[in-house]
Amino acid sequence: MALDLQDYERKAQDAIRAFWDNREKARQKQVEAGKTDQGERAGVTAGKNMDGFVGLMVDLVRANGLAQAQIHRERAVVTLPGYFRPTKLWDLLVIHDGQLIAAIEMKSQVGPSFGNNFNNRTEEAIGTAHDFWTAYREGAFGQQPRPFVGWMIVVEDTAKSRSPVRDKSPHFPVFAEFQGASYLKRYDLLCQRLVQEQLYTTAALIASPRSAVTSGLYSGLSDMTNLRTFIAGFAGHIAATAARVSQS
Repeated sequence: MALDLQDYERKAQDAIRAFWDNREKARQKQVEAGKTDQGERAGVTAGKNMDGFVGLMVDLVRANGLAQAQIHRERAVVTLPGYFRPTKLWDLLVIHDGQLIAAIEMKSQVGPSFGNNFNNRTEEAIGTAHDFWTAYREGAFGQQPRPFVGWMIVVEDTAKSRSPVRDKSPHFPVFAEFQGASYLKRYDLLCQRLVQEQLYTTAALIASPRSAVTSGLYSGLSDMTNLRTFIAGFAGHIAATAARVSQS
């Protein structure tokens, strides 16, 4: 049976419009309250910027055979046990008959500062995955098949995120593919390697300019990390799980 991708391109455009609109509304709200956060943080603290993408994932679960699954998206119920720390908050959990089917982390980064934030996002993504899979190995989720673990990030598509970046490494050379790579390219390489090293089932980079608040415009940098690959991988895992549990 063919996968149902739920008209994901249109829904992704709606999600991108909501992403930029929510950021601007959060910033305006804090300005009006006289409590403006430093820099771009005012647009982050609303915490609802990725809700459109969460909704798309929910639609995919319902459409690909697991309509009865428990889908958790509220902060109080998206916690999983860790190994190096007691717990970790995720953005979306899918659970069916007591088994963890999927866990998804969604992040974003906008300018003007990309350097430190890129390093922070990288360390978070690697650390979260290592903690998760160690907990899985140690039986934190019981004896069950490997769940889908996804990582997705929306990055502002701007001249600064597409410009070459220099690095300083006085003792040993930086890997060639990183030399002069823009921040968008670095995120693309990060996502590719997160998957190649089996830290995540799928990782997606979504590039979008601020003008997309009206157009919903977004793009990817490679076939391995684009949104369609993420959506197809997730839908395929849901459909495969549905086929497995229907026979049990």
